[in-house]
Amino acid sequence: MNTTSAVRLAGVTKTFGSVRAVDALDLTIEPGEVVAFLGPNGAGKTTTVDMLLGLSRPTSGTVEVFGGDARRAVALGRVAAVMQTGGLLKDFTIRETVELTASLFRPARPVDEVLERAGIADIGDRLVGKASGGQQQRLRFAMALLPDPALLVLDEPTTGMDVQGRRDFWSAIRDDAERGRTTLFATHYLEEADAYADRIVLVRRGQVVADGSAAQVKAMAAGRTVRATWPGADSRALAALDGVDGVDVRGDSVVVHGSDSDTIARFLLTNTPATDLEITSRNLEDAFVALTADPAEGVLA
Repeated sequence: MNTTSAVRLAGVTKTFGSVRAVDALDLTIEPGEVVAFLGPNGAGKTTTVDMLLGLSRPTSGTVEVFGGDARRAVALGRVAAVMQTGGLLKDFTIRETVELTASLFRPARPVDEVLERAGIADIGDRLVGKASGGQQQRLRFAMALLPDPALLVLDEPTTGMDVQGRRDFWSAIRDDAERGRTTLFATHYLEEADAYADRIVLVRRGQVVADGSAAQVKAMAAGRTVRATWPGADSRALAALDGVDGVDVRGDSVVVHGSDSDTIARFLLTNTPATDLEITSRNLEDAFVALTADPAEGVLA
């Protein structure tokens, strides 16, 4: 039985002069996993992905893709990437673009098959320059599928897609995961990470600060959110309560984040005219903010 990890980063550090973009980062991804790789701007995500794609080498540490060199894995077609911008010829049709790319791979999946898989078979004759942003992103996805990669790296893959397009895209990704394909993706759509990723890896200042299922990552950010209707809310009084982490006044509503929701709710109900109280656990966005706060200067994206 093959137990080789799809991705293994061990003690990976990448520096640019005096700037440390990635700082002793450890990460292992097993075949068939769908992993969201998230972090604020400047957290080291892009630098890490560049090393996974063989575009740069680590200053120290080990980067392995399917047990070997990342560049070789890319050259063999075992790794493909869908980036957010670039790489398209505007005067070619969608089909011509895929056919041209297919000629670079031996073997390559049939053009019709990848067009269908990407949901653009019906617009193959459209010029790339006339395609919408979402359609161009689907085209990049089709091109990435041509070598039938074992690892797919996605950077903001659904940018420009409508709601149905995003759902279709992630359905295709999940279907491929069941067949053993590994996917690592970065996105600003945190609801996509919550809904479709097996694991969420949060990075800050070049280091992993959280790694687990969406539920596990949410649980790492302790506390709850109390929402209420209170025109003219006294944010200072709320902020002075024990266990309050933050207060956000939005028109006639107030949102209070804190570790002691009972105290917050009791204060609102007995000392204020607040109504329509709602207490919820923190969502992935709350966890993201809490776990990746306090960014440092001098860190690259």
